[in-house]
Amino acid sequence: MSRFRRFSAYALGAAMLAAAGTAAAQQPRTLRIGMTASDVPTTTGMPNNGFEGMRFLGYPIFEALTLWDLSDATRPAGLRPGLAERWEQDAANPRIWRFHLRRGVTFHDGTPFNADAVVWNMDRFFRNDSPQFEPQGSGISRARVTILDSYRKVDDFTVEMTTTRVASYFPYMVVYLLMTSPQSFEAAGRDWARVAALPPAGTGPFRLSRFVPRQSAELSRHDGYWDTGRRARLDRILLVPMPEANTRLAALRSGQVDWIEVPPPDAIPSLRAAGFQVTTGSYPHVWPWMFQMQGENSPFRDVRVRQALNYCVDRAGLVQLLNGTAEPSVGWLKPSDPAFGTPENRYTLDPARGRALLAEAGFNAQRPLRFRVMISTSGSGQMLPLPMNEFLQQNLREACGVQVDFEVTDWSNLLVATRSAANAPVVANVQALNPSSPSSDPSVMARYFLRAFQPPNGFNWPGFSDDRFEAAFARLETARDPAEAQAAYAEAHARVVDHAPWLFIVHDLNPRAMSRRVRGFTSVQSWFQDLVPVSLD
Repeated sequence: MSRFRRFSAYALGAAMLAAAGTAAAQQPRTLRIGMTASDVPTTTGMPNNGFEGMRFLGYPIFEALTLWDLSDATRPAGLRPGLAERWEQDAANPRIWRFHLRRGVTFHDGTPFNADAVVWNMDRFFRNDSPQFEPQGSGISRARVTILDSYRKVDDFTVEMTTTRVASYFPYMVVYLLMTSPQSFEAAGRDWARVAALPPAGTGPFRLSRFVPRQSAELSRHDGYWDTGRRARLDRILLVPMPEANTRLAALRSGQVDWIEVPPPDAIPSLRAAGFQVTTGSYPHVWPWMFQMQGENSPFRDVRVRQALNYCVDRAGLVQLLNGTAEPSVGWLKPSDPAFGTPENRYTLDPARGRALLAEAGFNAQRPLRFRVMISTSGSGQMLPLPMNEFLQQNLREACGVQVDFEVTDWSNLLVATRSAANAPVVANVQALNPSSPSSDPSVMARYFLRAFQPPNGFNWPGFSDDRFEAAFARLETARDPAEAQAAYAEAHARVVDHAPWLFIVHDLNPRAMSRRVRGFTSVQSWFQDLVPVSLD
């Protein structure tokens, strides 16, 4: 790990945290959270920094027409009504979805939520010539909502959205379109940079009360929240970016924070022995390498190379390195998932098979496979990317003679790379990327694997394209019967496993550690977590 020590110097950040923590400690019910992000996610209503940004500076403040149902920890999260009370797919034209909006909702600044506010926000994301167009928020939203064709106001409390293709999963895309107050944009002089510090106004159970760029963000309970049964118990939440795991650990142990994301795995036994709470749980999330299948100089145009590496990976050894806070991945979904399917390849550590496939593709001891992977120093869902990638580097060299080099970058830059074409400057020198990915529902599979969603239209950075996958997914999109949809989903997933556009490595177990003062938290099977019932002794 020595070569990466230069990326772990966050003493300045720790000092700023100490100052912020002292101020926050004056509030007896202020929950202080150390995030893995290297910066405070953007605060205008469409946070960057991946899904960690959505977890902490997205859904607690801003809401969508549909919301994640985080009420049952025994099953993967589905959807529940949010700012829309209900929705339906048009029987005559299934590309049309009709959303019936909740009445009596206001933004934090007192302005009413209605169809005009929805259309204003949609123009913010999808209409480049609108006065409120926000380039960064637009880029994030268009990459997640890849099939929106048009939208319109039907009446004050009804909005229609039309998709480019029939898609049974469209409400799972709408969940990522967060609503912010049009008035906050006007009050900031129509300047999104100023909106970020006003603060902005959403409809959620918390509001942004203070923002210090690159240091911290403070959320305060919104006592006027529309869902009276779900008003927050905490007074405030202080969010501090702390990308280095040992810095987060020291802050928790010294009492500067109450909660940290992704504690160092080797510290978990001592944390538990000292009375800290450590939570883990299986949830739909995968930590892979994405292979570039279209680049002119990429070895991953050959499926045998992609499959070979999947047989060369010591997943059990990596899980051991992580002290059991992950589980082996042999596909985008977990083998226990009903939609895993029956692929021909069930990847295990089999160096002989891996070497044989590499030899068929023309790689051997005299001509070893060599490629460069873009990795991050930290980030949302990235666990401990530096030691994990060093383990893989050594594992692949020893198991199959593969030479791996790294290009280390910031998490936000890595996210930009996943939305960039193979010949874009940001990825010109790499043949693989290492971002983590949710695997929660077919809408996510669509934007990662359908050929229509290669960058900049989605996250299919490898350029995966398979006719049988496309056919199976088309059946899934148009299915009205759950059993038919499940069968199509399973067939599509099996094609992903066998064609291996990714190196399937591990599914993490969503570890976090917190003080014994924290009460009411339940780790659910979702990337997103419910902060409303959380309290402090």
